[in-house]
Amino acid sequence: MEVLGIVVEPSLLRRWARWLAPERQPFFLTTREAAEFGLAPEPRCEVSPELRDTYELWNVPGDLAVVRLDEQAFHGLPRPVRAELVRAQLRHGRGAVAAVDDWADVLDARGLREQADGQHFVWWPGMVEPRREAVLRRVVTDGHLPCRRTSVPADVWRAAASVLPRARELSGTFADGSGANCFGTVMAAAGVPHATERWIQLDAFEGWLATACADGGRDDRPGTVLVWRGTDLSSRHAAVALGGGWALHKASQSWASPRQVLAIDDLVRTAPDGVTLHRYSLGRPDRAT
Repeated sequence: MEVLGIVVEPSLLRRWARWLAPERQPFFLTTREAAEFGLAPEPRCEVSPELRDTYELWNVPGDLAVVRLDEQAFHGLPRPVRAELVRAQLRHGRGAVAAVDDWADVLDARGLREQADGQHFVWWPGMVEPRREAVLRRVVTDGHLPCRRTSVPADVWRAAASVLPRARELSGTFADGSGANCFGTVMAAAGVPHATERWIQLDAFEGWLATACADGGRDDRPGTVLVWRGTDLSSRHAAVALGGGWALHKASQSWASPRQVLAIDDLVRTAPDGVTLHRYSLGRPDRAT
């Protein structure tokens, strides 16, 4: 299947489906909500990086209780309880709660409306598997521009290879799972060993930036590292110029985020509010302009 202009192997599609809709999934509640719904909380435990990103656990308060349900147990609850349970997930910031109106053209709208409160639903394997490709294509494309890898001229790739030896190999690919992030993608493109699939932390990226790059750069030169910084000057996002106005980036550490080539103008245009763009050049300081 092709997603965002990137070919995705069937084995990865199957993993995506399991990450979007595991057989048993967490619902987050206050202890009072759990008691009102007649549900027994379980101890919170570590989850896989992929489920962390599916459920956006960084948004979920750490003091909430968790209830884990499979599809049968969920549908065995009275509908008013299911409705309140799903509404609670929205209040608590849990991901993978979808709007019925956004999916009525792909899935059975009547079934979606009967699942919970009529306006929102959660994903289950029985919903995803019959329409796997259509569902996953929409989930993964949401919020992302298509990859422009094939638009990059051959001479741009050739010129970039001397400073970004792995950029072409990485472009237009999805990572094997969650973890690989924007910092790791920039470093891996520059040839840093073992950075491809790792979640590179901020300190490690800043250390590499200080030793491998010099201040300043130009968007039309390969190896210009683009770093968006917040008001506290901490790095929020990074990409690397390929030359000719093109750049390689990965939007996040999520399994649904591709390593993609975009026009630098598009990257700049879609940057969030409250950040400023800083430029650095790969190589010795005396070569930076």
